[in-house]
Parts: sequence; structure tokens; C-alpha cells
Amino acid sequence: MREIFTGLPWWVKWIAVPVIALVVFGGLIASVVGFVVALLFKLLIFVALVGGLIYVVRKFMSSSSSRGDW
Repeated sequence: MREIFTGLPWWVKWIAVPVIALVVFGGLIASVVGFVVALLFKLLIFVALVGGLIYVVRKFMSSSSSRGDW
């Protein structure tokens, strides 16, 4: 692979090739990044809902047990 780029200007290796790769694979990269962001968002929602459920259940259980003490 190095033989291919030997003798070419620096901007071909560091600017032109990455730009071409982004143009060719840009849709795929955007899809993967979008999927990961959506997955992380859904995971965050899941954790928040489970945490809220645990909080409500513990709050309800503690208040109902204190009522039973009367």
C-alpha cells in the first residue's frame, strides 16, 4: 500500500483520500453513528424509567409499612 502513495503530494494522502472515503462511505458512517446515538438514547430512557419505577416502588413500600405500624 505504501508503494502506491510514494511520490504523491502530501495532500493526496491526507486530504483527497479521506474526502473520497467520506463521500463513498458517508451514508454508511452516518447510519452507524445514528444507530449508536439512537441506541444510547433508548438505553438512557430505559435506565431513567427503571430508576423511576424503583424509586416509586420503594417510596410506596416505605409509606405503606409506616402506615401498618400505627
